[in-house]
Amino acid sequence: MTIGESGANDRYAHSDVAERSRREKAVALARYFWDRGIDSGELATMPAATRRKLARAADLNPPSTDETWTVVAGLLDEKDAWAAGRAEETRPHRDEKILWVKPPVRPW
Repeated sequence: MTIGESGANDRYAHSDVAERSRREKAVALARYFWDRGIDSGELATMPAATRRKLARAADLNPPSTDETWTVVAGLLDEKDAWAAGRAEETRPHRDEKILWVKPPVRPW
């Protein structure tokens, strides 16, 4: 990559197009996580390798920046607040959560 290409990448990363693309990916990831019962706290403690695998399972390229993951966490928090007390808000794939978030191991 040349210096000129680096500058072009920086300009793209902060453009409206990049912001819209980042938001669309974050919404798709948040929807996938929500359906599986994964919350923002679990996302925050999840290893990067697991997050990448989870993004691929959602048929998305994993985000290359933490900025997108931060947006995903915020969207999950918003959805949790909105869905609180709404019985009609079911999570259709909650049983898949165990594939991604392991419950704590209880000592003997």
